Amino acid sequence: MHQLWPVPADPTSSGPLTDADLERLYAYPEGLTRPWVQANFVSSADGAVTVSDRSEGLSHPADKRIFALGRDLADVVLVGAGTVKAENYRGARAGEQRVARRRRLGLADVPPIAVVTGRCTIEPGDLIVTDTTVPPIILTTEAAPADRRAALADAGAEVVVAGEHGVDVKAALDVLAARGLYRVNCEGGPHLFATLVAEDLVDQLCLTLAPLLAGAGADRIVTGRASDVPRRMELASLLHEDGFTMLRYRRVTGEH
Repeated sequence: MHQLWPVPADPTSSGPLTDADLERLYAYPEGLTRPWVQANFVSSADGAVTVSDRSEGLSHPADKRIFALGRDLADVVLVGAGTVKAENYRGARAGEQRVARRRRLGLADVPPIAVVTGRCTIEPGDLIVTDTTVPPIILTTEAAPADRRAALADAGAEVVVAGEHGVDVKAALDVLAARGLYRVNCEGGPHLFATLVAEDLVDQLCLTLAPLLAGAGADRIVTGRASDVPRRMELASLLHEDGFTMLRYRRVTGEH
């Protein structure tokens, strides 16, 4: 993986990026006092977010490296229930490299996964609940059936109400912040990302473009709720490997 932007000061030394290089490049800001939201997506060159309803068909080892790094550097992983179901999510793995890196950075061994689900559609038997070392945080609503909420709590999940009929993403982020979870890595899906964009809560977008034309049919990385105005971002870095480009956009300084 090589860095195309910012252009290295010494082009003759622009060899493959090390894990330490990527860690510095993708580090969260220091001294956070509010939730800082990074969104992480892969899409085809023509904008599709899935192939055959899965993101796996768009992925590459370079993209997976960035995806894993996103989890390694975050306090919490935020994801919508639809993505959890479609991708058959499990809890984050406590691999040796991950644990070593996170301990060095003063983080918990593995980040919890916070699932946004207005109707509490996650089941007690889903892998996100049963195959994890850290209980998931289920962010749901007062309108979600009480029996579903109780069943998830009985299965070991932490169930938190953050909204009446729909999940209030600002309230949900406040819930995470109250637990000291400021570094938020959102892994989708498109509906949750659209809501975060509409509420002007996205600080960084990490977008991998796959050299593939998927054709019509699949969603874009945002779908659902519209934004009142476009949100301005600036290119922070551009990496490349095997035709895949890893772009990182940050909120324009001073606009939050």
